[in-house]
Amino acid sequence: MSNPIYDARSLSIGSVLDDVRTGRIGLPDLQRPFVWKNDKVRDLLDSMLRGYPIGYIMLWDSPADMDGKSQYIGDNNKVYKVPKSLVIDGQQRLTALLAALYGIEVRDSSYKTRSIRIAFNPLDRSFKNADASTDRDPRYISSVSEVFAAYHDMTLPAFRQAFVDGLNESNAKKGEEPVSTDQQYQIENGLNELLSLERYPIPTLEISAQADEEMVSDIFVRVNSQGQTLKQDDFIMTLLSVYEPHMRESIEKFCADSHVPAKGTSYNPLVEVTPTHVIRTTVGVGFKRGRLRYAYQILRGRDLETKVTSEAKREENFATFGDALSKMLNLNDWHAFITALGQAGYICSEQATSANAIAFCYAFYLIGKYEFGMDALAIRRLASRWFFASSITSFYVGSFETNFERQLNDVKQLSSAGEFEAYFEREIAAQLTDDFFRITMPIALDSNEAMGPAWQGFVASQVILGAKSLFGTVPLSQILTIGASGTKKAVDKHHIFPDNFLKQKGQLAKRSNKANFTLIDYATNIYISDDDPAEYVGRYRAELGQEEYERNCREHALPLDFENMAYEEFLEERRRLMAQLAKTAFERL
Repeated sequence: MSNPIYDARSLSIGSVLDDVRTGRIGLPDLQRPFVWKNDKVRDLLDSMLRGYPIGYIMLWDSPADMDGKSQYIGDNNKVYKVPKSLVIDGQQRLTALLAALYGIEVRDSSYKTRSIRIAFNPLDRSFKNADASTDRDPRYISSVSEVFAAYHDMTLPAFRQAFVDGLNESNAKKGEEPVSTDQQYQIENGLNELLSLERYPIPTLEISAQADEEMVSDIFVRVNSQGQTLKQDDFIMTLLSVYEPHMRESIEKFCADSHVPAKGTSYNPLVEVTPTHVIRTTVGVGFKRGRLRYAYQILRGRDLETKVTSEAKREENFATFGDALSKMLNLNDWHAFITALGQAGYICSEQATSANAIAFCYAFYLIGKYEFGMDALAIRRLASRWFFASSITSFYVGSFETNFERQLNDVKQLSSAGEFEAYFEREIAAQLTDDFFRITMPIALDSNEAMGPAWQGFVASQVILGAKSLFGTVPLSQILTIGASGTKKAVDKHHIFPDNFLKQKGQLAKRSNKANFTLIDYATNIYISDDDPAEYVGRYRAELGQEEYERNCREHALPLDFENMAYEEFLEERRRLMAQLAKTAFERL
């Protein structure tokens, strides 16, 4: 057997947490979203108090060339400028223990800071999620962190006495006996047992610095009993936490701001940005690389051409990464790009079937603006056209990294704005051929449920062309956005041939075909209900007049007199009209 690349040993939880607090062990999750609920933290403490196993932690030794770089993981400055080891597995457990035992705040999924308070009853050794009821109950210490703080401040005897005094005061009010000597012993033993959690042993695997990220990821997958995968952006965000924490913080802030509507933030109606999106765009802009795995290698200091890793190259790569990141996070550019996607008809999150498409198109938007000097109008127009083409054809779905990488390699060979624009016009022409609109898109629309790139491309086309809701006067672009009722939109997907009508005709097999849907305001949808198309169309034709009725049909790709067509004939003809409407909309761009 070859020499192992890891060292297995048992460490106490207290020593591990102390190393995290001093910076000897890097724990990026202190600044990343903590996904555990308080119930899970409570159960973790209870398992430890009972002596149950809680799994293991995996550490990865930092390479020797990390010496000399300052870093701060968490809220406090560290004794160690750089960590000796990085936490690869066990981040959430260690974060939970730091928060519960020592009162360190964490960030939730919305990137808001919060405290984790777990109450403790030293008489019966029970834990509860702290709330108003435990705060009022004198049997409970409102947070276990208070006990550890008193112990480390050497004020535990006074803390214990104050707890007993509180119980006695409560007993006196209820006319009960004061705390007995036996109960005082129980309280003291309960507090000591709680403090013994710092001595709880946990198996630790420490992987050598000689292991690369692929080896570490493979080890993680093989030994992880829950079958989790270690994502590439976990490595990348860990490196940013170590070397350039301000970059990590700026990425996290941009991502957090994209979730909540607010002025002057990255919020947008299409996508909730993740660190992976930011990293993909940044590496594409700065290094012309499309595969996420290159980002880690770049930030470790690898020259992708010579395959040599060095301190000098790492500093150079970080400078390039930082410059590209500043462009990626520029709110003026970001919102101008989102506006360009809106001009392409994509105005709400349901239409964004590929978040990667947004990240990749944004990379080319920034390259066109900053490297080729395209003016604002030209780059927005090109971005609109390419996003429409790549979205409706699923270009960035499947082998998306391969396609992105190929395009970046092509763009590296270009030398002018004219060449850049001509290149993407060729890419567009290769995707949106006559055969795409004549054959490919109608086939894509011949499937169930109103969703997917072809359907959303049709909806975007309606937005481009200014279509109104079916048999209504309100523009679709208005009812596709968030309505007055909060997250409820004012638009419904309407079955042109209603379910119950098809059921009566024995045609339920095709009831959810994409070509049987259109968008309508929900009040009209309720009014139409399950009526026979011949009935509800007749009512609206009479109300609207023939000219307005025909306009409505054109905007929704409905054959004239569709209500009298056989269902299968209707589906075939409407798919053709939907594809032609998409072609017309694209030509408008």
